[in-house]
Amino acid sequence: MRIVVLTGAGMSAESGISTFRDNGGLWDQYNVEDVATPEGWARNPKLVTEFYNVRRKELLGTKPCLGHELVAKLEEKHAVTVVTQNVDNLHERAGSSYVIHLHGELMKVTSSRSPNDPRYIKTLDPEHVEVKMGDLAGDGSQLRPFIVWFGEAVPEIDRAVEECEKADMLIVIGTSLNVYPAAGLTRCVRPGTPIYLIDPKPVQWNSDVPVHHIMKGASEGMKELMSLLKIEN
Repeated sequence: MRIVVLTGAGMSAESGISTFRDNGGLWDQYNVEDVATPEGWARNPKLVTEFYNVRRKELLGTKPCLGHELVAKLEEKHAVTVVTQNVDNLHERAGSSYVIHLHGELMKVTSSRSPNDPRYIKTLDPEHVEVKMGDLAGDGSQLRPFIVWFGEAVPEIDRAVEECEKADMLIVIGTSLNVYPAAGLTRCVRPGTPIYLIDPKPVQWNSDVPVHHIMKGASEGMKELMSLLKIEN
């Protein structure tokens, strides 16, 4: 069976990663226009660079939660593609082998002139995650985070759509389904494809497609789903 797992901030929250939209989240501490837009970068690249340096150090102090591990365990019996809105590497660290990052990857940096040119995308060593002003990409421009900021195109969305169109099952974990274009992926599956939603909160589902809502957090919800799918966990 081909399974697509779409994950959002609620997935990584169980690992201690700060979310952006919840009360007390990062948007309460930072202005989104300052640290997550091309305009913010143009105004103050030093502030943006330091913001993501802190996020990387936070990530190094976290571990995948049980939910991440159970998503990886699905690969033992099924072909699994993870499509994540998260920029951390917790799915990979948990063992998932095919992960599509819609919003970029925190542990990578790239050219500020041509951010999606693969020649200039570089993975940072965990021992050296701090980027400084004056650190340059291969084209001579300042290194910037390999993050898809608000207002930028989402290069990986087409690949995600293709995976959803081929899916036999869609599992959605820890996302409000209010963030586009990711939210639109739920409409890309074939008619009749089962959709499971794991989220402890009520989620507004603007679709006539039926969904099985497991109102639990990522880890407990995945445990219940594995039981439903008769996969030992």
